[in-house]
Amino acid sequence: MNFKEHFNLPDDLIYLNTPGNGLLPKETLAWRQKWEQDFFEIKSNLRDEQPEFIYSVKETVADFFHSKPENTYLTPNFSFAFATLLDLLPEQLTYLVLEDEYPSLQYPLVNRKLKFFSIPVSAKLEETILNGIEQHKPDVLVLSLVQYISGLMIDLDFIKNLKKSHPNLLIIADGTQYLGVAPFDFQESGIDALAGSGYKWLLSGFGNGFILLSDQLKLMLEDLKSDVPLPQVAMWKNKKILDTFFEPGHQDTLSHGTLQSSLRFLKKQGLQNIQDHIKVLSDEAYKLLLERDLILPYIAERNIRSSLINVQIPQELYPNLMNMGIKCFPRGTGIRIGIHLYNDLKDIHNFVNIIESLR
Repeated sequence: MNFKEHFNLPDDLIYLNTPGNGLLPKETLAWRQKWEQDFFEIKSNLRDEQPEFIYSVKETVADFFHSKPENTYLTPNFSFAFATLLDLLPEQLTYLVLEDEYPSLQYPLVNRKLKFFSIPVSAKLEETILNGIEQHKPDVLVLSLVQYISGLMIDLDFIKNLKKSHPNLLIIADGTQYLGVAPFDFQESGIDALAGSGYKWLLSGFGNGFILLSDQLKLMLEDLKSDVPLPQVAMWKNKKILDTFFEPGHQDTLSHGTLQSSLRFLKKQGLQNIQDHIKVLSDEAYKLLLERDLILPYIAERNIRSSLINVQIPQELYPNLMNMGIKCFPRGTGIRIGIHLYNDLKDIHNFVNIIESLR
């Protein structure tokens, strides 16, 4: 399938910086322009219909990830959602977290002085997690589904089985670097809280995010706040207790509407089609980069790999890559790239050829 035609991509540019921020589809850009114009039209009713519109976005998010609308909360980003969740949980809980995690996932544990244990990232990540659980007996496992620097991806079946074998372990996941590249069923995932921002692989621009809660975790949080009276003011009369934490104020219809538009676009293209397309490109990229010894060793050892790749070339080459039309970013010990639906095999081959010319 030719996904590239749905994006405003110039012929002289190879866009591989989706892990930094993804591109908006043409139809999402058109939606934004029309919405802005209609929203500020004096005679428009859109400004007064904000609650109904936001709820429709919530329904779209829930449908896309196979969650429940009543367990879905719209937030400005992952960071707000995760920090809010931490503040709702009992302070005495202990956490297990991976080393070198995304700062918005790791630092809130630090600045709240919560008790946590860090475990190293390696080719045998799942085994390391099991050992960490056995050794530290945490109440909560916190992790990104795909690591933002290395691209290491957790085995999603492992998470599902982990929840079955440890039903009392709360599993909180950041899906920002994964969601949007494949079908995902939250209710079958084994994850208790899944949060994400929309500006990367979901192609939704800045200012939107969400958090999905399992029935188990939602009930737990509601029980913890059972002694708090619900709002009595008329404008908040329909808010549940968790709404007052995750969705406390006004919500930007343009930002969340952009998320809705892009989710509809991705669903229309078919998430299985997108996954199949990305796999072909990623397999080719790994093949060519492995031949040149440009993949992190612990990633090379794993069978499960993401489409976020840290290419082991000197970061000093970054300006040259940018000047030659490669959108990427220096991270960790190399140059980070991401392969999404708007890339094709020509992009992969040209990227590798440019690397070869610079080495």
